[in-house]
Amino acid sequence: MLSDKLIIAFNKGLRTIFAASTAARPRPDAHLEEPTLDDASKQHAAALMRINHVGEVCAQALYSGQALTSKNQQIVNALEHAANEETDHLAWCEARINELGGRKSLLNPLWYASSFTLGAIAGALSDKWNLGFLEETEQQVSAHLQNHLNQLDKTDIKTRTIVNQMQQEEMAHADSAKQLGASELPAPIKVAMTFASKIMTKTAYYI
Repeated sequence: MLSDKLIIAFNKGLRTIFAASTAARPRPDAHLEEPTLDDASKQHAAALMRINHVGEVCAQALYSGQALTSKNQQIVNALEHAANEETDHLAWCEARINELGGRKSLLNPLWYASSFTLGAIAGALSDKWNLGFLEETEQQVSAHLQNHLNQLDKTDIKTRTIVNQMQQEEMAHADSAKQLGASELPAPIKVAMTFASKIMTKTAYYI
């Protein structure tokens, strides 16, 4: 029933925003020693990981919204698989932020609500556009993660290892969507998504 799905989605949203995330898999940097970083490098790394954490909050919301309105069980299964890996990413980011002395974004409720709405709209469209939205989102997230790898201190091997693992899995999600029949989104929609992403990343760096 739709009401049951809404209750489950609402509960997931509350847990994503307010509860501490728990990963099902070990952190990819668990075997690495903490590097010696100066304060500026720590602050910058923490801010970048805050952006990545916001990205994972948005991913959870997008997938939840898409799964709520999609009528294709195969797509729902793919979304749920991706969401499980994104939950690990969420936990890894949160833990690393704490280690670097940072904090999560104060605007996480806003990021979640807006992304859930977009996901629900995408899920209500045809399967190919729903998957196309998923593919484009993951490609843009991967590009952001690569940019962060370029910015992080070369000696910050722990943060870099986490981000690298996340990037590989984001691209795998994009490839999965493509294999399931994703259609390439029209250029104006891609531009709008890129613009919204830039606003989010610039805001989340500080707030």
